[in-house]
Amino acid sequence: MSLALALALWLLPSPANAGDDFAARVRQAKMAEAAATGPAYQKALWGRIGNPTTDAYKACLAANHDDKSPFTLVLDVDAHGKPQRIVAQPATPVASCMAARFAAWMLPAPPPAPAPYPLEIDFSVAP
Repeated sequence: MSLALALALWLLPSPANAGDDFAARVRQAKMAEAAATGPAYQKALWGRIGNPTTDAYKACLAANHDDKSPFTLVLDVDAHGKPQRIVAQPATPVASCMAARFAAWMLPAPPPAPAPYPLEIDFSVAP
């Protein structure tokens, strides 16, 4: 194996590291939600995207054979409200569909700290 290939493989994140990163981002988002500015931001966020999220979720479910497997979206919101670094786990077709929807939206501008503002959203359907 060439030195360049070995170095490239060493620098790539391992699946365990990718999962750890996702879990760390979920924890950061939960901490931001629990902070002093969290409740006000959550209220503004869901006031703006509550109905569009419901409509998008229904459309994503319908387009993917009503796969109601639960998933979590994690994203960062920049200072202007643009979603970035959107990741879904597990990466189901419905989760990918919702990630694409969120990527196209503008959210309310988040509190100034932490920046970028972490956000996590759990999706599940009660039986």
